[in-house]
Amino acid sequence: MTTLQAIILAIIEGITEFLPISSTGHMIIGSSLMGIAEQPLTKTFTVAIQFGAILSVVMLYWKRFFNINFQFYKRLLIAFIPAAILGKLFNDYIDMLLENVLVVAVMLLVGGVIFLLLDKWFAKAEEKGDDDLQSDKSAFLIGLFQCIAMIPGVSRSAATIIGGLTQKLNKKGAAEFSFFLAVPTMFAATVYKMYELYKLEGAFSNEEIKLIAIGNIVAFIVAAIAIKSFISYLTKHGFKIFGWYRIIVGALIIILYLAGIELKMI
Repeated sequence: MTTLQAIILAIIEGITEFLPISSTGHMIIGSSLMGIAEQPLTKTFTVAIQFGAILSVVMLYWKRFFNINFQFYKRLLIAFIPAAILGKLFNDYIDMLLENVLVVAVMLLVGGVIFLLLDKWFAKAEEKGDDDLQSDKSAFLIGLFQCIAMIPGVSRSAATIIGGLTQKLNKKGAAEFSFFLAVPTMFAATVYKMYELYKLEGAFSNEEIKLIAIGNIVAFIVAAIAIKSFISYLTKHGFKIFGWYRIIVGALIIILYLAGIELKMI
């Protein structure tokens, strides 16, 4: 992996991690087209740079994370628990799904169709919805929605935003809680995956450390810009553009697959 390839992957991570468009699908396309999907460093790199993306949320919403608020922390924990338990129980099955790029493509397409309909389905929620969760039960139900994202291509952000809308949050509130929930969820998943990769591959070389550091910095900057832009666009224009975009990306994966271009899960 070159420095330029590392920067490109980090830009993809930063843009797609918190938008409801599936970072997995984009990483498949990006790494495969650059010919680095099978390189040993690529999987480690794509996991490690999630730290930068996570830090962007903490930086943008530092008042929420560092203003001691028991209810905020409690509801984040409640929403995190379902994914922590089911992720551990079904880890092998999830890894099996990750081997099938067509699963990613189909989930992108299905999710795209759903997103085309969201603005109509939740019009009342936007008019009367809340900025913050009103109960522990709502937090737990959003956590269950997050578990759907264990299917590659669903998008963790997409699943949790839809979950938030079902719990009477408005679009801004649903998106922001999705960002907040990403911090413990992605942090736990990243630490676990990095530990597993370390056991298999050992310590990183100086060159690998340099590329990972660059990737985290780029992912941090790009994710911060993406989050701010997403909230602004979502509150004004709704979900349709993300639905069409998901459909295009899902169709592109299928076209590349049928054309014989080898797409590798990373």
